[in-house]
Amino acid sequence: MTLTTLANEHISDDAGVSRKRAYSKPGERRVQILQALGEMLEHPKGERITTAALAARLEVSEAALYRHFASKAQMFESLIEFIEGTLIGLTEQCAADHDDGVEQTRALVLALLGFAEQNRGMTRVLVGDALVGENDRLQVRMNELFDRIEAAVARGLRTALFQGRLPSGFDVDARANLILSFVGGKWHRYAKSGWLRTPAEGAEAQVAALLAV
Repeated sequence: MTLTTLANEHISDDAGVSRKRAYSKPGERRVQILQALGEMLEHPKGERITTAALAARLEVSEAALYRHFASKAQMFESLIEFIEGTLIGLTEQCAADHDDGVEQTRALVLALLGFAEQNRGMTRVLVGDALVGENDRLQVRMNELFDRIEAAVARGLRTALFQGRLPSGFDVDARANLILSFVGGKWHRYAKSGWLRTPAEGAEAQVAALLAV
């Protein structure tokens, strides 16, 4: 799932879409603002994103932005809500789709990597780049999300341990932490490479190694 799927139309500069904006459905403008913010995060130019730059991209006034969001921090919070909802949804879907704990964990790790590949702007939020200089509570919230994802990975490993797929004495918490560190590293490298080193690169073999005993 990508942020773009939350709206019926993409941000565009053509006059036809400009006319449609005048009749935006309730909530649609908020999604358009978040789409534009996500797109700006995909193509950073070395400076912080400002509400002035975001308004210019949307061809509206800053005051128009503040009719939908009280602050830029609130915009980022909405992006984080999207990330949270999608990633927690992935953990639940993988658990529902796979009874085998090892396969459940494998599917979840690959899904987490796939999310980043489909959502470049969100990847910069995940790795913290986009939150530098923003309200501290945003990074706290992202840290809490990482804890929830790590707990989901640990649940899959505990299921595998209970099923006898992992040896007695297997350190579930340590391996879950290692796996999440791997995922975070892949996300970070993807962002720092300018989107050239995709998370999927070598992922199948790497995840197999992480789940080996």
